[in-house]
Amino acid sequence: MRGRLLLMIWVLGCGISLGAAERTFDFTSVPQGELPPGWKPLRAGKGKEGEWKVVMADVPPTLAPLSQQAPNVTQRAVVTQVGRDPEDERFPLLVFDEERYSDFEARMRFQIVGGGVEQMAGLVFRGTDAGNFYVVRASALGNNLRFYKFVNGERSAPIGPELPITKGRWHELGVKCVGNRIEVFLDGKSAMPALTDNSHVVGWLGFFTKSDSMAHFTDLKLTYKPLETLAQVLVRSTLQENPRLLDLQLVGKKPGADQWEVMASKNPADVGRVASETEMKVWSENRAYYAKTKAAAIVTSPLHDRNGEVIGVARFALKPFAGQMESATIARVLPIVRDMEKRIGGSSDLME
Repeated sequence: MRGRLLLMIWVLGCGISLGAAERTFDFTSVPQGELPPGWKPLRAGKGKEGEWKVVMADVPPTLAPLSQQAPNVTQRAVVTQVGRDPEDERFPLLVFDEERYSDFEARMRFQIVGGGVEQMAGLVFRGTDAGNFYVVRASALGNNLRFYKFVNGERSAPIGPELPITKGRWHELGVKCVGNRIEVFLDGKSAMPALTDNSHVVGWLGFFTKSDSMAHFTDLKLTYKPLETLAQVLVRSTLQENPRLLDLQLVGKKPGADQWEVMASKNPADVGRVASETEMKVWSENRAYYAKTKAAAIVTSPLHDRNGEVIGVARFALKPFAGQMESATIARVLPIVRDMEKRIGGSSDLME
């Protein structure tokens, strides 16, 4: 056992065992017409690249309203594929590229809103590139649900039942993967016998359309067994998104441990280092500290959970910049800290 860290996102006792974590993707903070952060468009097959963006759409609530006066739908931000290239072998994908998943359970809602040649929407998973992934997709024109895979760009024969898929209606599609076993659900019910396949064991997850299909996607919820600790994911993704950062270390305390230590860092050799006096002051005083060396400016900031409790410390090393004073440097770091804190649900198990 490697121990457990005080930082964590939403832990569930669900079908995916061994310390499963949960993540919900919310697009409400993304400006209309843009792509959500961390998401990457790809195109399998032929034809033009996909055109993905966030738009506003009428979305019914996930739970039945408590009164008849409650609205049946509300305007919400959804991700949409709007490209109209009719190429039959065109498969636009939008994948979450910040993290990889192996054993997981995912569900999302989709609405097929248009398409002349095709009217399809689906979920891609365990993908590594545009030529290697699994997909489960629903067709409103064909009224069917199909599973197939791409391996080195070759598409397998589709498998799946005939089921009513209504254009303009919101449906829920779910997939559960444990080892080589794959289960598929539509609108809360098992949609086909469990499948077994060994082609893909780990990869990204995202949305799928075909040809000129137009579809909305929202409410993607994921329960998974982490391949990386949250601390490692935060360090990697934050460094990728902020090229001015030279280094980032996350410090926390394992439950039952007597001391705080580095849990994740750009340099793996730093992991396990005992927390410094400054890092402990940041934790106890709940405020950021600033320091400057010849090579970098150092900001050490507290990290909070959803309740505002300090559950970790982040140490940033930034490239020098013009007018680099303490207040300006801390101001540059604070938005990065806020983005990281959005990923932290509460104090619970993260690392095993």
